[in-house]
Amino acid sequence: MSSVSSIALLFLLLCAIPAQALERFDFSAPLMATNFRIAVHAETQAQASAAADAAFKRIADLNAVCSDYEPNSELMQLCNTGPNKPFKASEDLFSIVSRALELSRLTEGAFDITCGNLSHLWRRTKRTHKLPPADRLQQALTSTDWHAVQLDAKSHTITLLKPGMLLDLGGIAKGYAADAGLRLLREHGITRALVMAGGDIAIGDPPPGTDAWEIKLRQFASANAEEDLTTVRLHNCAVSTSGDLYQYTEIDGTRYSHIVSPFTGLGLKERIACSVIAPDCTTSDALATAMCVLGRKRGEETAAKAKGVTTRFAQQAQTQK
Repeated sequence: MSSVSSIALLFLLLCAIPAQALERFDFSAPLMATNFRIAVHAETQAQASAAADAAFKRIADLNAVCSDYEPNSELMQLCNTGPNKPFKASEDLFSIVSRALELSRLTEGAFDITCGNLSHLWRRTKRTHKLPPADRLQQALTSTDWHAVQLDAKSHTITLLKPGMLLDLGGIAKGYAADAGLRLLREHGITRALVMAGGDIAIGDPPPGTDAWEIKLRQFASANAEEDLTTVRLHNCAVSTSGDLYQYTEIDGTRYSHIVSPFTGLGLKERIACSVIAPDCTTSDALATAMCVLGRKRGEETAAKAKGVTTRFAQQAQTQK
């Protein structure tokens, strides 16, 4: 028998040996003000648990980088540095800010992490049910300007160019963390997995014997979430959903969404929801919010410029004009 034939026969014999069956294991942990869930298919409970623990630790570490609630987070250290002073950033902070600015450029500012002052005002508005004073709102709008964030890739520094600027990574950090968690699982040899962070899902290889994960998406057409679902089949990508079915406040008879427009500084008034499918969860997380700010027409036009991005707007949601 020739050596080529021997190799071919050996390959066929190896392929005929069944791989150890993979079981599904599920884990969850409260992180980043939401519930992170991990689903994996692994050979053993021990392998799955070790990988999930590593992923959750990575996500917890990212919270110490990205949180605007933790006064000692790296993000807040950057904001407290003051204008025109380069801040030496970690790999994670530099990466997430860099990607955020790319998405700000794509969406023409509909996604803007420099909206921290607006976020703080709107949190107070939701507590007090009173709109912010006009002068404070204008001041916050003035400091919201993604163009005023300067990156230096060589020195790995971030410089804020306007006084009083505050960054808010809430519209991108969970997606970034989900991506990071999925990478950690892969480093532990688990590729058939997904990481869920509220409405953001990073999706790996499909479960054994299937070609995709079945993901349930809210359509936001009904108040009954259990009945108001549609199913998509996805693998090796990400999906995020943003909408205002539940999170809103009413002030003087006007309904305001929890989604704040960086253009007006106020919650969106018109009901809208959107799911974004993208190559990674960092992108889908940020764009899901931006699509709601842009409205269906402008949102679909913007999404068409991004490689591998598709949008699903709620059927009964009203679009912005």
